[in-house]
Amino acid sequence: MSDPGELVRLEGVAKKFVLHLRGGAEIEVVDDVNFAVRSGECVALSGPSGAGKSSILKMIYGNYRADRGAILVRVGDEFVDVAQAEPRRILELRLSVIAYVSQFLRVIPRVGTLDVVAAAAAEGGRGPDDARERAAELLTRLQIPRQLWQLPPATFSGGEQQRVNIARGLAAERPILLLDEPTASLDAANRAVLVDLVKARARSGVAVIGIFHDEDVRDHLADRLVDVTRFARKRAA
Repeated sequence: MSDPGELVRLEGVAKKFVLHLRGGAEIEVVDDVNFAVRSGECVALSGPSGAGKSSILKMIYGNYRADRGAILVRVGDEFVDVAQAEPRRILELRLSVIAYVSQFLRVIPRVGTLDVVAAAAAEGGRGPDDARERAAELLTRLQIPRQLWQLPPATFSGGEQQRVNIARGLAAERPILLLDEPTASLDAANRAVLVDLVKARARSGVAVIGIFHDEDVRDHLADRLVDVTRFARKRAA
């Protein structure tokens, strides 16, 4: 990675799944994925459903292991290859470098919403009071009523849960932000709030990689598109 502004680079990344219930048939997801994202840049992964967009995000986050290639992320003055990192190192990266907003909210049952978001802010280095203040700010921006803040988000509607998910992902202010269809359950007003929040993160130097099926949101956020279909390989029958 010769460009000092690059925070993420994928080099020759490939992924396939083995279907053990179908006699070990292999599904090639992506092959020879190559792209980089710089500080302050928002890159949108484009392509039809099943092209491998979410798989690429999950490999960057370390949920999926790449079968081949390097996934390099900047940590201070060095780079770590997520594709080769030990599980403990991947957990450290999630606490300090990579934030991820998935399509689904997974939290500890019975923990209140304000505490869920504040815990993410505290993981990013904020003190207890500052973390709760940041959580309250984000929940207010995302229109989660204050009377719900002490309730566990599992009791919320799908749209409310996704807004809590977004608040948690943005609370820690890590240098790399991954977004997997963050607007899927949002109304127009909250989509606009999300756009403003992500733009602010990019302006602060965060590298954003996202999947946005809402074309209007993608057009407002993305500095560049990466067409995932060019990394696709023929699927096995």
